[in-house]
Amino acid sequence: MSGGERMSYLPLFIDTSGKKCLVVGGGKVASRKLIPILDSNMRVLLISPEIINDIFENFKDNKNFTYQKRKFVESDIDDQFLIVAATNCKDTNSLVAKIAKDKNILTNMAENSSIGDTLIPSVVNRDPIKIAISSGAASPILTRLVKTKLETVIPYSFSKLAEVMMEYRSKVKNTFSKISDRRNFWEIFLDGPISEMVLSGHIVKAKKALDKSLKEKKILEKTGEVYLVGAGPGDPELLSFKALRLMQKADVVIYDRLVSEPIMNLIRHEAEKIYVGKQRSDHAMPQENINQLLARLALEGKKVLRLKGGDPFIFGRGGEEIESLINDDIPFQIVPGITAASGCASYAGIPLTHRDYSQACIFVTGHLRDGTVNLNWKMLAHEKQTLVFYMGMHGSKIICEELIKHGLKSTTPAALIVKGTTVDQEVIIGDLENMPKIIMENKIIPPTLLIIGDVVKLHNKLKWFDPFLIKNKKNIHL
Repeated sequence: MSGGERMSYLPLFIDTSGKKCLVVGGGKVASRKLIPILDSNMRVLLISPEIINDIFENFKDNKNFTYQKRKFVESDIDDQFLIVAATNCKDTNSLVAKIAKDKNILTNMAENSSIGDTLIPSVVNRDPIKIAISSGAASPILTRLVKTKLETVIPYSFSKLAEVMMEYRSKVKNTFSKISDRRNFWEIFLDGPISEMVLSGHIVKAKKALDKSLKEKKILEKTGEVYLVGAGPGDPELLSFKALRLMQKADVVIYDRLVSEPIMNLIRHEAEKIYVGKQRSDHAMPQENINQLLARLALEGKKVLRLKGGDPFIFGRGGEEIESLINDDIPFQIVPGITAASGCASYAGIPLTHRDYSQACIFVTGHLRDGTVNLNWKMLAHEKQTLVFYMGMHGSKIICEELIKHGLKSTTPAALIVKGTTVDQEVIIGDLENMPKIIMENKIIPPTLLIIGDVVKLHNKLKWFDPFLIKNKKNIHL
């Protein structure tokens, strides 16, 4: 075959259970090839004068794997279904491939696919769902990149989904004689809350819902559901796979002020977006109205995404919203997010706990009303612990004064993190005595996070995230 010609391949899934495979070679290439081959339940004979330790350790207990310490001979090819030439000698590989092809046996040549006639693809395995990926030997790196991207968007629980559908396939066929009815049944199943039950691990509950529908001989009704999703502190790469999947599935998105623009850009384009953000003395919608809105939209049959900054159960009032949904018997899911304390502290190089500086960490709301706050200052004012105040910027004067009053040194380090984990992040370093003054003298725009404790001393040493290289800014260190 000339160098300009492209090989033609037919993607084909073959039942290889019990079939014979000969692997010639005992190095790293052979080790990589063995994994998918043995996963397909083939009976493998590996021939090589020597093998690397990885092969011995990984496959020595596999009942389908046999190793013979010797050189290859032509008769080894007889009765084999697949031949893999994977030695470090080009001449040996070419000889193996030529003999195999002459006998019309499928051949994979590791270093030169044009000599062989099969490729062993990269596989995204969600058994019984398998996705095979190949670049036609053009670029293994590109193949790996495609596989990585698919791994991030296809949940591992898809295997359970396929198993349930396989179990109910004949039952659905027996219940609905028309192909169109069966198609509608499964489309609604995959698009509705029952499939989400399966994906969330509620298999028994999902099967009960399916059994009820089939007993009544009813095509599944389109029902609404609420996804309570934590969007994290701002960096879209901190989203969980599950969060991203549900963001792409929602019909309506109810979102807060702290959800960053890059994250909003990941929402399905067709989805309706409703802003219900809150900030100091300015609520776009009262919490009770938000609760009612979620219930109403779900009862209309819509998939509702309730998107919150950080984690919905850490100062996010997620519990109140879920209680309302439970009262109306509305299906819901909760997807945790990286809370601001964890995300912002990490991006600022401030560990929340440290063997030498802090043995405890306390999350506290700093949202003050009428200039007062009812906190257990005596409990909070202890050394060797880290205090994280959410929404603490405007109340920083009272917070710092009370902590000093109840026993903390005025020189206790403090950090104010502004717009943490984003390209606009700023880290303002001070102490209990001067932090209120620093805040007052600098025009700081929330969201902010206030961290108090000796762990702040580690910021200069451990800081790693520097968005200002792009924006030509610098952290404020006073």
